Amino acid sequence: MRDRGLGRPAEAAAPGSTGPARVLVLLYGIFALAAGARAGVQLATRFQEAPLAYLLSAFAAAVYVVATVALARGGRGGRRTALAAILVELAGVLVIGTLSLADPAAFPDETVWSGYGRGYGYVPLVLPVLGLLLLTRRRGA
Repeated sequence: MRDRGLGRPAEAAAPGSTGPARVLVLLYGIFALAAGARAGVQLATRFQEAPLAYLLSAFAAAVYVVATVALARGGRGGRRTALAAILVELAGVLVIGTLSLADPAAFPDETVWSGYGRGYGYVPLVLPVLGLLLLTRRRGA
């Protein structure tokens, strides 16, 4: 007898759901945790010093959470959600990265995306590119 109370069965593993895809999910999870913890501490203790920077870091953390869950979920809906989150992430890194270099006074403290993610070893700049490559590779598979 089948227990329908637990929801539908998990989808079969899609090509690419191991190896690089799992590493990417792990990286997004780590960045969600790092950006969220950093933003949480900054918002709670120093909000008045640089509210825009700290709110942008919190937004970046939320984007990383959405991307992590969507990539881990997989399937058509997961890929669509991941694509949207990763495109927002890439736009954020490029726009905030450029603005933070063009007008440093507007960002008295760094965000996750400041200087194209230099505070995180430029991983915030590389991560969405890898995510987009993975999603396009999966689509073609």
